[in-house]
Amino acid sequence: MATLIQAEKAPDRVLSVDFFRGFTMFMLVTGITNVFHELAHNGMGGSVIAELSRQFEHAEWNGLFAWDLIQPFFMFIVGVAMPFSFAKRTARGDSYKTILMHALSRSFWLLALGFMLGSDRNSHAFQNVLAQLSFTYLVAFLLMRTDFKIQIAVSFGMIILSDVIYRVFPVDGFNQPFTPDKNFGAWVDLLISGHLSTGHWVSFNAIPTTAHTMWGVLTGMLLMKDWTHNKKLLVLLIPGTIMIITGYLMDPYIPIIKRICTSSFVIVSGGYCLVAMAFSYWLIDVMRYTRFLNFFAIVGMNAIFIYLFSNLGGKNLLRGAADPFTSRIFFFMGDVGKDVVVTLVVAAMVWYMCYYLYKKKIFIRL
Repeated sequence: MATLIQAEKAPDRVLSVDFFRGFTMFMLVTGITNVFHELAHNGMGGSVIAELSRQFEHAEWNGLFAWDLIQPFFMFIVGVAMPFSFAKRTARGDSYKTILMHALSRSFWLLALGFMLGSDRNSHAFQNVLAQLSFTYLVAFLLMRTDFKIQIAVSFGMIILSDVIYRVFPVDGFNQPFTPDKNFGAWVDLLISGHLSTGHWVSFNAIPTTAHTMWGVLTGMLLMKDWTHNKKLLVLLIPGTIMIITGYLMDPYIPIIKRICTSSFVIVSGGYCLVAMAFSYWLIDVMRYTRFLNFFAIVGMNAIFIYLFSNLGGKNLLRGAADPFTSRIFFFMGDVGKDVVVTLVVAAMVWYMCYYLYKKKIFIRL
């Protein structure tokens, strides 16, 4: 593995990586899923829309909906891109020390931005995906040049360690591993911030979900290999399918809970990451179905910027700008119809911002 990512020549671009990252960011930042929520909330669209709306929400506690996979996908695809970036920097002559300093700097800024998004003058928290990623990214980077068996062992070791700690933690009131706000993760947040989080999310999630980024790194290394398409697909699909089945089979004993990232959740969501990457690779790089590649890839090219813009109120600003026009132009559609239209318009505006930056060759990265 070490010789692979230190190749003298940078690897050819794998288009499915751009597609996967862009699709994940498009779903995460544009608010397009609100269309289903608005329709379902007003009893429109029947059972199909109602089910789609439910899938685009987080499970309240035990369970797994499609929306619960977006953060694992995001952390996974960051890992996938890391070996490509490492090889590119090595090919242009950067030393390992230089690349390490860049990784440390990036990890620091991810933590700072995540802290900013999750805190105010009265409280602070580290549950934000960027704060979580600052840890998972750095650990994955530091282990990237080790043998793949070591990376696999460490990733599962962190999952198992987290599971054990939740079960044996001795403090009364916080020794119920699968109870909201009564578990080890809740105690950690109380210790570091003085309060519990809204929605039962915990900062300790960064430990077990490091596996997602590490598995992404191994996937990136796989995609860089000079193997046949079929062999790469099998290496992704077989473990991915086994992990999905295993995660669901674990659920009666270790509940699938995203909000505290139980071992069953990390494993089943990691399996979905591998299967989704396999599908993207088959669709884009094998079948060469690239019609919508650029549409999604453009969003992923400024992922951090557009994520920050959306989470700092940018979408609300755009909605306020678009609503006076859409509400008058589409007055005949009623309140629900106008809300759906403005949601679509805002999603288009967010995408166009990414397109504008792309056309101007402006790429804001850490």
